[in-house]
Amino acid sequence: MHLLFLDESGTIVDRSKKHSKYFVIGGIIIPEIHWKDIYKKLCDVKKQYGISSEIKWRYFSPYNCEECNGLKEFDFEKRCEVRNKLYEIITAYKSIKIISTVTDVEKAYRLPYVNSKDDLYWYSYKQVVERFQYYLQDISRESGADFNGLVIIDNRLSYDDNRLRTLHHKLMIIDKDTYSKFNNLIEGLFIAPSHLSVGIQFADIVAGAIFRKYEKNDDICFDKIKGSIRSRNGNILGYGIIKFPKSI
Repeated sequence: MHLLFLDESGTIVDRSKKHSKYFVIGGIIIPEIHWKDIYKKLCDVKKQYGISSEIKWRYFSPYNCEECNGLKEFDFEKRCEVRNKLYEIITAYKSIKIISTVTDVEKAYRLPYVNSKDDLYWYSYKQVVERFQYYLQDISRESGADFNGLVIIDNRLSYDDNRLRTLHHKLMIIDKDTYSKFNNLIEGLFIAPSHLSVGIQFADIVAGAIFRKYEKNDDICFDKIKGSIRSRNGNILGYGIIKFPKSI
């Protein structure tokens, strides 16, 4: 069983409101056999540095002093040190893979079928779940054994969660030639608060690194995880990094 944990980075609003140039849904695929190891290693890092809060991308900013930020007393060097240790946990396992959608918000809103922030989120989400299915198909074909997967995402507002859960279910059962068949996905969408999910906390720092690369042209953190991004023949675009629309 493979677990795809998802979180987002960047602002997603209706077209008339101010937004970031890009919106990222970052995903990390963790085989269930490694989940306990990942959990223990995260706990070890937090214990080593005396961190009591959950891990969030924004907490690594030198300007973030939120009361809930367990790194608020750290200087920037120490925050970077912690973040690098977390990226080392991810990249230590060859079987842990990253897949993410990078959406150009302006270009997406020019598409005739993207008319609201819900549409934009949904089509961004659909891209990354499709690549998860393709990944499961690939490793099943290579190994000669079936591999299945679950999708776990950070909770949002109740209305947003319910709508996404319903759309995810429709995606699983739709029978059209223009849609992928999701034969390797089990059950529906699982939604969990990030502070209770180790996988979502890792997905958050993955999404942050990818967002930073595209939004700010800063690839310092991206380069640390690049080797774990799903690829084919060394190419990550279309396999691990999915651009939406494709023309961006």
